[in-house]
Amino acid sequence: MKENKIILAACGPFEKEFLKKIARSAENEFRIPVTFEERHFDLAPFYNPGRRQYDANKLLSYISDSSVNEGAKVLGLFRVDLFIPILTYVFGQAKLNGGSAIASIYRLRNEMYGLKNNEALLLSRATKEVIHELGHSFGLIHCHVQTCVMRSSTYVEDIDQKSHNFCSGCREILDRK
Repeated sequence: MKENKIILAACGPFEKEFLKKIARSAENEFRIPVTFEERHFDLAPFYNPGRRQYDANKLLSYISDSSVNEGAKVLGLFRVDLFIPILTYVFGQAKLNGGSAIASIYRLRNEMYGLKNNEALLLSRATKEVIHELGHSFGLIHCHVQTCVMRSSTYVEDIDQKSHNFCSGCREILDRK
């Protein structure tokens, strides 16, 4: 991999310990340093009042355009509901082989589905989504191995069924980069 680090950009209020745990897991999976930083900007231009959601493509472009870190992948982590025009919602978005990605915890929270708050499950889901979207930024496509973190996830139950790790095939592709 030619990138020398990953930056987890907290675009909203997140507990530092939550970010540290995600960063540590991503660092273990990608085998390069992961740091985190806070980013503050107005989300209003990305809001679609008709959908009452935020445009993931526009947010991804903004994160990409505002990143000046040579040799680093940047993932913007949000707390808002994301969509792309062809889907009702998305958990995240990335540019394949690009320098940036985004993910949101909005639909990863149990409370979204009328269930009791579960911080450990939220952390697990967020970690998997961060690693998944960063995987796309490193050129990985969706995988058909059930437990691979690169398997596509339409619902949170899909996220819960996969691991935080790359399967041997995805790991091999990643290691060749």
